[in-house]
Amino acid sequence: MSRIGRMPIPIPNGVQVDVRGNHVTVTGPKGTLSRDFHPDMEIVVEDALLRVRRPTDQRHHKALHGLTRALLNNMVIGVSKGFQKQLEVQGVGYRVDLQPDGSLLLQLGFSHPVRIAPPEGIKFEVDSRTKVITVLGIDKQVVGQTAAEIRAWRPPEPYKGKGVRYVGEYVRRKAGKAGKIG
Repeated sequence: MSRIGRMPIPIPNGVQVDVRGNHVTVTGPKGTLSRDFHPDMEIVVEDALLRVRRPTDQRHHKALHGLTRALLNNMVIGVSKGFQKQLEVQGVGYRVDLQPDGSLLLQLGFSHPVRIAPPEGIKFEVDSRTKVITVLGIDKQVVGQTAAEIRAWRPPEPYKGKGVRYVGEYVRRKAGKAGKIG
C-alpha cells in the first residue's frame, strides 16, 4: 500500500472541505481552491481527517493514490498557511523593483527592463536592499511556476554567478579561460 496515500490529512480549524464525487473544494482563511480528481479515487472526510482510498492494487491506482493525497494536502496547506518561493538577483547593475500595480520591474542586463505581472492569486514582495523576490500564493503549482518563469529570464551562469536564482540554490562555478593554463 502507498505510504503517502494511506496517511490521513488533518483538517486544521477554520478550513472547510467539500467533497462532491471527484470534485473537491477546500476553503480556508487565505482563500478557496477547487480541483477535479480521478474518478477511481475515493475521497472521504472522517472526523477532522481527509482520507483517500483506492479500488485496487494495480500500478496506476497506486500512483494515483499517492498523487491524489499529495494534491489534497497541498490544497489544505495552501488555504491555511500559503506557499512562498524566494529568488535572489545577483549581478552588477541587476535590480528589482515592485511597481504600485503589484508587478515586478527587473533590470537584468538587457537593453530594456523586464516587467512581470503577477498571475491571479499571486503576490510579490521585494526586499530591494538584498535583491530578494518573494512569490506568495495559495496554489503551490502556480507559485512554483511563477518563480520558475522569473528565474528563466536570466538563469545563473557558471562563470560569474550572475543571474536570478532560488535562495539557497547552489550554482556550480567554472574556471574561465585563464583557469585552463597550468
